[in-house]
Amino acid sequence: MTDAASTSEMIVRRDGVAGILSLNRPKAIHALTVEMDHAMTAALLAWRNEPGVHAVIIDHAEGRGFCSGGDINLVRQSVLNDGGVNGRKFFYEEYQLNHLLFTYAKPVVSFMDGITMGGGVGIALPARYRVATENTRFAMPETGIGLFPDVGGGWHLSRLPGRIGQFLALTGARIDGAECLWAGLATHYLPHERLAEAKERIAHGHDIGGVLAALSVSPPPAKIASHAQAIARHFAADRLEDILSSLEADQSEWAIRELATLRTKSPQTLKVALRQLAEAANLPDFAANMVMEYRIASRVLMLPDFAEGVRAVIVDKDNAPKWHPATAEGVTDQLIEAIFAPLPPEEEWKPL
Repeated sequence: MTDAASTSEMIVRRDGVAGILSLNRPKAIHALTVEMDHAMTAALLAWRNEPGVHAVIIDHAEGRGFCSGGDINLVRQSVLNDGGVNGRKFFYEEYQLNHLLFTYAKPVVSFMDGITMGGGVGIALPARYRVATENTRFAMPETGIGLFPDVGGGWHLSRLPGRIGQFLALTGARIDGAECLWAGLATHYLPHERLAEAKERIAHGHDIGGVLAALSVSPPPAKIASHAQAIARHFAADRLEDILSSLEADQSEWAIRELATLRTKSPQTLKVALRQLAEAANLPDFAANMVMEYRIASRVLMLPDFAEGVRAVIVDKDNAPKWHPATAEGVTDQLIEAIFAPLPPEEEWKPL
């Protein structure tokens, strides 16, 4: 049985025992809008107590990516035009969707086939089963636009081994499907050509773990593995200045390249991300992480680096942002404390 309810941006449908959420903005690489967040949240709430739905599949309808992130230009327009009111609302509701997926009682399967970045990571990583393919390109690139690795990034990245999470959060490095499996970001690695069969079997009620295991293949070697020791050593500190000094003292080609990458990022965001992951590692649950991330988002989106970063990377595309402060030393402890401070009780984030 298949019944469908399509919108311009989301395809929400049932197929057998599966509820299917297909992102449908191919020209924007399925970047998430308010309407898409609302459609997914409504479907998940409806399916939560629907006995005929045994599992949820999240994928994309067509195009070259799973999801390129949130609609960041929308948030920038909010900063410029309404004091960030709609931007904060977008983050608030997006984080509710992230939490709903993370705590969903029924198994969720995300198919990270293609570009999976930012907001796309936020809807992929909460899933119990996370499928990577040869097309997967995973990244949390927020430090390049003056934001921070949100949508649950603090929780997910802080729990990766060997400081891989700190490396990904700070550098915004893109990794492929084999690297995702190696790092623990993906649970299975399937060839693209087997995805349709996997979804069909899941919809027909077959055991999800068994289906994915049967269709999995051995991925190629994970390129990031060859740098694991260097990552663990150079990104060991929770203080940005120490990471930069460690890389500066290493004249290897890899260290020189990663140092140059960090020099292009917002120093404020780099410090925020390090603090975020350090705190997230000790939080009791995912809800507490989202409370923290909403506090950060509420402040960071109104600071100069966010509007400037989006301008440089997404609007004007000159890739020449003017960060303020311009150096790690210029980002004071007082600024970071203010970003992480509690909000008034009525403004704090709450789960659905």
